[in-house]
Amino acid sequence: MIYAEVIGDPIAQSKSPLIHRHWLAGLGLEGDYRHAHVIAEALPAFLATRRADADWRGCNVTMPHKEAVIPLLDALDPLAARAGAVNCIVREADGRLTGHNTDVDGVAAPLRAAGAGRAAGVVIGAGGAARGAIIGMEAAGIAPIAVYNRTVDKAHALAEMAGGSEALPLSALAPGAGRQVILNASSMGMLGHPPVPIDLAAFPAETIVFDMVYAPLETPLLAEARRLGLRTIDGLAMLIGQAARAFTLFFGAEPLRVDGDAALRALLTGEPVT
Repeated sequence: MIYAEVIGDPIAQSKSPLIHRHWLAGLGLEGDYRHAHVIAEALPAFLATRRADADWRGCNVTMPHKEAVIPLLDALDPLAARAGAVNCIVREADGRLTGHNTDVDGVAAPLRAAGAGRAAGVVIGAGGAARGAIIGMEAAGIAPIAVYNRTVDKAHALAEMAGGSEALPLSALAPGAGRQVILNASSMGMLGHPPVPIDLAAFPAETIVFDMVYAPLETPLLAEARRLGLRTIDGLAMLIGQAARAFTLFFGAEPLRVDGDAALRALLTGEPVT
Protein backbone atom coordinates (compact mmCIF):
# COMPACT_ATOMS: atom_id res chain seq x y z
CA MET A 1 0.00 0.00 0.00
CA ILE A 2 1.27 3.46 -0.84
CA TYR A 3 1.83 5.79 2.10
CA ALA A 4 3.25 9.11 3.21
CA GLU A 5 4.07 10.36 6.69
CA VAL A 6 5.24 13.24 8.85
CA ILE A 7 8.62 13.29 10.58
CA GLY A 8 9.92 15.38 13.44
CA ASP A 9 11.27 15.41 16.98
CA PRO A 10 8.90 15.35 18.83
CA ILE A 11 6.11 14.08 16.58
CA ALA A 12 3.34 12.52 18.69
CA GLN A 13 1.45 15.84 18.76
CA SER A 14 1.15 16.08 14.97
CA LYS A 15 -2.35 16.34 13.52
CA SER A 16 -1.17 15.57 9.97
CA PRO A 17 -2.18 11.87 10.05
CA LEU A 18 -5.77 12.85 10.96
CA ILE A 19 -5.91 15.36 8.11
CA HIS A 20 -4.52 13.13 5.37
CA ARG A 21 -6.46 10.03 6.45
CA HIS A 22 -9.64 12.12 6.44
CA TRP A 23 -9.01 13.13 2.85
CA LEU A 24 -7.96 9.64 1.77
CA ALA A 25 -11.20 8.21 3.17
CA GLY A 26 -13.28 10.99 1.63
CA LEU A 27 -11.89 10.26 -1.83
CA GLY A 28 -11.95 6.48 -1.36
CA LEU A 29 -8.24 6.27 -2.13
CA GLU A 30 -6.12 3.28 -1.18
CA GLY A 31 -3.28 4.58 0.91
CA ASP A 32 -2.14 5.59 4.38
CA TYR A 33 -0.47 8.48 6.19
CA ARG A 34 1.64 7.89 9.29
CA HIS A 35 4.05 9.64 11.65
CA ALA A 36 7.67 8.80 12.46
CA HIS A 37 9.80 10.07 15.30
CA VAL A 38 13.17 10.89 13.72
CA ILE A 39 16.03 12.48 15.66
CA ALA A 40 18.59 14.64 13.87
CA GLU A 41 21.31 11.98 13.89
CA ALA A 42 18.98 9.47 12.22
CA LEU A 43 17.88 11.69 9.31
CA PRO A 44 20.38 10.40 6.69
CA ALA A 45 19.64 6.73 7.39
CA PHE A 46 15.90 7.34 7.55
CA LEU A 47 15.75 9.03 4.15
CA ALA A 48 18.06 6.45 2.58
CA THR A 49 15.70 3.68 3.71
CA ARG A 50 12.58 5.50 2.54
CA ARG A 51 14.17 6.38 -0.81
CA ALA A 52 14.45 2.64 -1.53
CA ASP A 53 10.77 2.00 -0.67
CA ALA A 54 8.65 2.23 -3.83
CA ASP A 55 5.44 2.47 -1.75
CA TRP A 56 6.65 5.59 0.06
CA ARG A 57 5.34 8.76 -1.57
CA GLY A 58 7.16 11.18 0.71
CA CYS A 59 6.85 12.97 4.02
CA ASN A 60 6.03 16.23 5.65
CA VAL A 61 8.85 17.68 7.72
CA THR A 62 8.33 19.49 11.00
CA MET A 63 10.59 20.89 13.71
CA PRO A 64 13.53 20.74 13.95
CA HIS A 65 14.36 19.30 10.50
CA LYS A 66 13.09 21.85 7.94
CA GLU A 67 16.57 23.10 7.12
CA ALA A 68 18.61 20.03 8.07
CA VAL A 69 16.99 17.82 5.40
CA ILE A 70 18.09 20.03 2.49
CA PRO A 71 21.60 18.56 1.98
CA LEU A 72 20.07 15.07 1.89
CA LEU A 73 17.78 15.83 -1.09
CA ASP A 74 18.36 15.63 -4.84
CA ALA A 75 16.42 18.75 -5.84
CA LEU A 76 14.47 21.69 -4.45
CA ASP A 77 11.30 23.30 -5.73
CA PRO A 78 12.00 27.02 -6.44
CA LEU A 79 9.92 28.18 -3.46
CA ALA A 80 11.75 25.83 -1.09
CA ALA A 81 15.09 26.95 -2.52
CA ARG A 82 14.21 30.60 -1.92
CA ALA A 83 12.89 29.92 1.58
CA GLY A 84 15.88 27.78 2.52
CA ALA A 85 13.45 25.47 4.30
CA VAL A 86 11.63 22.27 3.35
CA ASN A 87 8.44 21.00 4.97
CA CYS A 88 7.49 18.44 2.30
CA ILE A 89 9.65 15.79 0.60
CA VAL A 90 8.34 13.93 -2.44
CA ARG A 91 9.79 10.66 -3.72
CA GLU A 92 9.87 10.75 -7.51
CA ALA A 93 9.27 7.57 -9.56
CA ASP A 94 13.03 7.09 -10.01
CA GLY A 95 13.73 7.39 -6.27
CA ARG A 96 14.97 10.97 -6.38
CA LEU A 97 13.86 13.16 -3.48
CA THR A 98 12.52 16.66 -4.14
CA GLY A 99 11.97 19.23 -1.39
CA HIS A 100 8.99 21.59 -1.37
CA ASN A 101 7.74 24.30 0.96
CA THR A 102 3.95 24.05 1.21
CA ASP A 103 3.93 26.47 4.16
CA VAL A 104 3.81 29.14 1.46
CA ASP A 105 0.40 27.84 0.31
CA GLY A 106 -0.78 27.48 3.91
CA VAL A 107 -0.06 31.15 4.58
CA ALA A 108 -1.06 32.75 1.28
CA ALA A 109 -4.50 31.14 0.87
CA PRO A 110 -6.13 32.27 4.16
CA LEU A 111 -4.60 35.73 3.81
CA ARG A 112 -6.11 36.11 0.34
CA ALA A 113 -9.46 34.88 1.70
CA ALA A 114 -9.26 37.53 4.44
CA GLY A 115 -8.58 40.26 1.89
CA ALA A 116 -5.21 41.03 3.40
CA GLY A 117 -3.60 42.41 0.25
CA ARG A 118 -2.12 45.92 0.23
CA ALA A 119 -1.28 45.72 3.93
CA ALA A 120 2.07 45.93 5.72
CA GLY A 121 3.35 42.76 7.34
CA VAL A 122 4.82 41.94 10.73
CA VAL A 123 6.46 38.52 11.11
CA ILE A 124 7.43 37.28 14.57
CA GLY A 125 10.14 34.60 14.47
CA ALA A 126 13.06 33.79 12.18
CA GLY A 127 13.10 30.02 11.79
CA GLY A 128 12.05 27.73 8.96
CA ALA A 129 8.35 28.46 9.44
CA ALA A 130 8.99 32.21 9.20
CA ARG A 131 10.83 31.76 5.91
CA GLY A 132 7.84 30.12 4.24
CA ALA A 133 5.50 32.60 5.92
CA ILE A 134 7.23 35.62 4.41
CA ILE A 135 7.03 34.20 0.89
CA GLY A 136 3.36 33.36 1.48
CA MET A 137 2.69 36.90 2.68
CA GLU A 138 4.39 38.31 -0.41
CA ALA A 139 2.27 36.03 -2.61
CA ALA A 140 -0.83 37.45 -0.90
CA GLY A 141 0.24 41.00 -1.76
CA ILE A 142 1.54 42.04 1.65
CA ALA A 143 4.42 44.54 1.69
CA PRO A 144 6.59 45.84 3.21
CA ILE A 145 7.35 43.16 5.79
CA ALA A 146 9.24 43.63 9.06
CA VAL A 147 10.83 40.65 10.84
CA TYR A 148 10.98 40.66 14.64
CA ASN A 149 12.98 38.10 16.60
CA ARG A 150 14.73 37.75 19.94
CA THR A 151 18.01 37.15 18.09
CA VAL A 152 18.43 40.03 15.67
CA ASP A 153 21.15 38.27 13.66
CA LYS A 154 18.66 35.56 12.64
CA ALA A 155 16.13 38.23 11.75
CA HIS A 156 18.70 39.97 9.53
CA ALA A 157 19.37 36.73 7.66
CA LEU A 158 15.66 36.27 7.03
CA ALA A 159 15.17 39.89 5.95
CA GLU A 160 18.04 39.51 3.49
CA MET A 161 16.41 36.40 2.03
CA ALA A 162 13.13 38.29 1.60
CA GLY A 163 14.75 41.34 0.02
CA GLY A 164 13.69 44.72 1.31
CA SER A 165 12.39 43.41 4.63
CA GLU A 166 13.37 45.11 7.86
CA ALA A 167 14.93 43.18 10.77
CA LEU A 168 14.26 44.32 14.33
CA PRO A 169 14.58 42.97 17.89
CA LEU A 170 11.40 41.59 19.41
CA SER A 171 11.52 44.32 22.06
CA ALA A 172 10.95 46.92 19.31
CA LEU A 173 7.62 45.43 18.19
CA ALA A 174 5.15 48.30 17.85
CA PRO A 175 2.34 49.36 15.49
CA GLY A 176 3.10 51.12 12.22
CA ALA A 177 0.86 53.25 10.05
CA GLY A 178 -2.08 51.88 8.04
CA ARG A 179 -3.37 48.32 7.63
CA GLN A 180 -1.18 45.59 9.08
CA VAL A 181 -1.01 41.81 9.19
CA ILE A 182 0.70 40.39 12.28
CA LEU A 183 1.86 36.80 11.79
CA ASN A 184 3.35 34.71 14.59
CA ALA A 185 5.75 32.15 13.12
CA SER A 186 7.53 31.45 16.41
CA SER A 187 6.89 28.91 19.17
CA MET A 188 5.58 31.64 21.47
CA GLY A 189 2.03 30.90 22.57
CA MET A 190 2.53 27.16 22.09
CA LEU A 191 1.81 24.92 25.08
CA GLY A 192 4.63 25.34 27.57
CA HIS A 193 5.94 28.53 25.93
CA PRO A 194 5.44 32.20 26.91
CA PRO A 195 2.93 34.31 24.95
CA VAL A 196 3.91 36.79 22.26
CA PRO A 197 4.88 40.04 24.05
CA ILE A 198 2.74 42.48 22.09
CA ASP A 199 0.18 45.17 22.95
CA LEU A 200 -2.51 44.56 20.33
CA ALA A 201 -4.62 47.39 21.73
CA ALA A 202 -2.15 49.82 20.16
CA PHE A 203 -2.75 48.48 16.64
CA PRO A 204 -5.40 49.79 14.20
CA ALA A 205 -8.88 48.22 14.20
CA GLU A 206 -8.38 46.79 10.70
CA THR A 207 -5.33 44.76 11.81
CA ILE A 208 -5.36 41.02 10.94
CA VAL A 209 -3.71 38.65 13.44
CA PHE A 210 -2.49 35.29 12.10
CA ASP A 211 -1.04 32.75 14.54
CA MET A 212 0.57 29.66 13.02
CA VAL A 213 0.49 27.87 16.41
CA TYR A 214 -2.30 25.28 16.66
CA ALA A 215 -1.59 23.68 20.05
CA PRO A 216 -3.47 25.32 21.64
CA LEU A 217 -5.72 26.54 18.84
CA GLU A 218 -6.87 29.51 20.93
CA THR A 219 -3.50 31.07 21.72
CA PRO A 220 -3.17 34.07 24.04
CA LEU A 221 -2.42 36.19 20.96
CA LEU A 222 -5.63 35.15 19.16
CA ALA A 223 -7.72 35.38 22.32
CA GLU A 224 -6.59 38.97 22.85
CA ALA A 225 -7.14 39.85 19.18
CA ARG A 226 -10.70 38.52 19.29
CA ARG A 227 -11.39 40.38 22.54
CA LEU A 228 -10.39 43.58 20.75
CA GLY A 229 -12.53 42.77 17.71
CA LEU A 230 -9.58 42.27 15.34
CA ARG A 231 -9.81 39.80 12.46
CA THR A 232 -7.98 36.55 13.15
CA ILE A 233 -6.61 33.51 11.31
CA ASP A 234 -5.79 30.47 13.42
CA GLY A 235 -3.16 27.78 13.09
CA LEU A 236 -5.56 25.22 11.63
CA ALA A 237 -6.10 27.42 8.56
CA MET A 238 -2.38 27.27 7.89
CA LEU A 239 -2.03 23.60 8.84
CA ILE A 240 -4.89 22.48 6.60
CA GLY A 241 -3.78 24.74 3.75
CA GLN A 242 -0.22 23.44 3.65
CA ALA A 243 -1.47 19.86 4.05
CA ALA A 244 -3.78 20.23 1.03
CA ARG A 245 -0.84 21.02 -1.24
CA ALA A 246 1.21 18.17 0.24
CA PHE A 247 -1.69 15.72 -0.19
CA THR A 248 -1.81 16.46 -3.93
CA LEU A 249 1.96 16.03 -4.22
CA PHE A 250 1.85 12.69 -2.39
CA PHE A 251 -1.32 11.11 -3.75
CA GLY A 252 -1.93 12.89 -7.07
CA ALA A 253 -5.45 14.08 -6.16
CA GLU A 254 -7.05 17.25 -4.82
CA PRO A 255 -8.52 16.81 -1.31
CA LEU A 256 -12.23 17.43 -0.80
CA ARG A 257 -12.60 20.79 0.93
CA VAL A 258 -16.16 21.96 1.61
CA ASP A 259 -17.92 24.30 4.07
CA GLY A 260 -14.67 25.89 5.22
CA ASP A 261 -13.27 22.46 6.14
CA ALA A 262 -15.91 22.27 8.88
CA ALA A 263 -15.89 18.46 9.19
CA LEU A 264 -12.11 18.32 9.29
CA ARG A 265 -11.90 21.11 11.84
CA ALA A 266 -14.40 19.25 14.01
CA LEU A 267 -12.27 16.12 13.76
CA LEU A 268 -9.12 18.01 14.71
CA THR A 269 -10.65 19.89 17.63
CA GLY A 270 -13.03 17.23 18.90
CA GLU A 271 -15.94 19.64 18.57
CA PRO A 272 -19.22 18.76 16.81
CA VAL A 273 -20.05 20.31 13.45
CA THR A 274 -22.72 23.00 13.89
